[in-house]
Amino acid sequence: MSSKKKKEIGKGIRALLANMEQENSSTPVKSEGKGNVEVEIQLIEANPFQPRTEFDEEQLADLSVSIKTFGIIQPITLRRLNDKKYQIISGERRWRASQMAGLKKIPAYVRDADDQGMLEMALLENIQRSDLNPLEVAISYQRLLDECDLTHEELSQRLGKKRSSISNYLRVLKLSPSSQKALKMEHISIGHAKILVGIEPIERQIGILEEILSKGLSVRATERLIESKKSNSSTNSGSKKDIHPEVRKYQDNLSEKIGGKVAITRNDKGKGSIKINFKNDQELNQIMDILL
Repeated sequence: MSSKKKKEIGKGIRALLANMEQENSSTPVKSEGKGNVEVEIQLIEANPFQPRTEFDEEQLADLSVSIKTFGIIQPITLRRLNDKKYQIISGERRWRASQMAGLKKIPAYVRDADDQGMLEMALLENIQRSDLNPLEVAISYQRLLDECDLTHEELSQRLGKKRSSISNYLRVLKLSPSSQKALKMEHISIGHAKILVGIEPIERQIGILEEILSKGLSVRATERLIESKKSNSSTNSGSKKDIHPEVRKYQDNLSEKIGGKVAITRNDKGKGSIKINFKNDQELNQIMDILL
C-alpha cells in the first residue's frame, strides 16, 4: 500500500465518516434531516468484516423489547452498495434486534467507504465501542495489521493504546485451542492468558489451565502455582539455581514490554546474558521495533 493511501486511511473513523451520502429521491430512503435517514431493513445486509462472530440471543431479545418501547435511540451506520442495497458499518446488534422487534425501517447514517476503509472502520468501531471478548479483540488487532497493512506503531496510534498492551492481546492467538476457548467463554481473564501463553510444552499449559478452572484460581494464585511448580522442578533436578527476585522482576517486565518470552541468566559476580525468544520474522520485527 502506498504511503498516500495509508495516510488517507490513517485519518481514522472520523475522517471516513466525514462525507455524508446526499439524499437521492429515487432510492427507498427517507430523509429525517440532520444527517439521519430511514432505510428499509430488508435492503440492509450484514457486514462481512464484522469481528463479532456470536450474538447473545437473550441480550438481543432484551434490546428488541427496548426498541419496541423506546425506538432506536442511536442510528446505525451504513454504506450504500447500490440503490437497492446497503451494508452495515456499525450497529449490527441494533439491526438484528430491530428485525426481532418487527420494524420495517431503521434510522441510519449513510456513508461512503471502499472495502479497505470499510474493514478498518468496522474493526476500529467494534474494538472501541463494543464488549468484544479478549480473543475477538486479538483477532481484530491481527486483521488490522494483516488486512489493513498497518504497522504496530500505526495500530497503537489508531487505538490510543500502548504497543505492549496490543502485543499482549496478540499473544493470546498463540494459546492452545482449549485455552482460547476458556478465554472466549470468559472462564479465564486476559491476565490468565498472558501467563498461560508463556507455558510450554502445550501439555503443561493445558494442565495449568485445568487447575485454574477446577480451583477457580486468580491471576496472582496462578502465578504462585507456576512458581511453586518451577521451584519443585529445580529442587528435584538439583541443576538450576533460583532467580534473584529483582532479576525475575526485570525479566517479567521486559517480557511484558516486548510481548515475548525473555530469559535473564546471571551468576554471583553479576555476569550474565539476556535471551529473547521469537517464533517467526513477524515477532522478530515487532521486537526490533520496540527495542530500537
